[in-house]
Amino acid sequence: MQPGMSPEEIRARLEDFIARETGAKRVCIEGLSRMPGGASREIWRLDVSYDGAEGGMPLPLVLRRDPPGRGGESSRREEFLILKAAHAEGVPVPKVYWLGADESTLGAPFFLMQRVEGETIARRLLRDEPYAEARRVMTGQLGEAAALIHRVDPRKHGLDFLPKPGPGESPGSSEVDRYEQVYRVLATQAHPVIELAFRWLRQHLPPAGDTVLVHGDYRIGNVIFGPEGLRSVLDWELPHMGDPMEDLGWLCTRAWRFGSDAKPVGGIGEREELFRAYEHVSGKRVEPERVRFWEIFGNLKWGIICMQQARTYLDGRLRSVELASLGRRTSETEWELLNLIEDSHES
Repeated sequence: MQPGMSPEEIRARLEDFIARETGAKRVCIEGLSRMPGGASREIWRLDVSYDGAEGGMPLPLVLRRDPPGRGGESSRREEFLILKAAHAEGVPVPKVYWLGADESTLGAPFFLMQRVEGETIARRLLRDEPYAEARRVMTGQLGEAAALIHRVDPRKHGLDFLPKPGPGESPGSSEVDRYEQVYRVLATQAHPVIELAFRWLRQHLPPAGDTVLVHGDYRIGNVIFGPEGLRSVLDWELPHMGDPMEDLGWLCTRAWRFGSDAKPVGGIGEREELFRAYEHVSGKRVEPERVRFWEIFGNLKWGIICMQQARTYLDGRLRSVELASLGRRTSETEWELLNLIEDSHES
């Protein structure tokens, strides 16, 4: 697809694609429109009717597509296969339907998946009255969903493409090495707290344990919720094989509390409730000190990501006020890292 292609042209091409995939003689797409969000992917909503459709009713779908001419760090084919595997194993994720792995249809790889209605804006979850019940139950639901993710067997579902630690390398060492390499390239001035955090992490690397499918960006802001709580886990762009406690530590990272610091789990719950729910579904005991390691790593990781985003702006690659403003948040993570490291010495 050429940049600037009209929605009518997109619709016609998708109708032809779905007809080929399903063998249907008649395919009709209605309500095609671009959705907000999707910093690295284009997201469109649409309703599809075709001969032989499930229940004879229009399918409410979402199109996820790479921007034409701009590939990302992740693969739509791999994301499609991971979602397919997760859905098959009972993880609350959208059902995927069709994959356009090449550029022949829309000029960039894409796939079509179930549209799950609901809310994604964290501020509404944390503050709005209609979501009071969701605030009460979602910590447990997030713990249960994380356990389901970690039970997905990559070998069973052909997910051998997932990044994983090298032979003899622990997940903790692998991730610390990866982000230190990024930091060394990015840093244009001294960051003593970042250096201290790397030293602390290397001195407290957890021993190698279970290596499982890790979501990689498991947090408030990457889920769909309703008044009753969690509906779907989104944004499967950073999965890898790693320590299951990495997802729990990232969920507890301060940035994903969105100002509600009294509740460490996404601004809505306590760590103990998260751990109990995870243990109930996984059958495995959560080691709080291992989660603490990954929470400290998560704050370091977010600080480096903020530096990376600001560098994109400063280098003139993308003129964005949002990217420019993210640079200041590195100092917030440094403050949190100091507090967490000090607490670790006192406990």
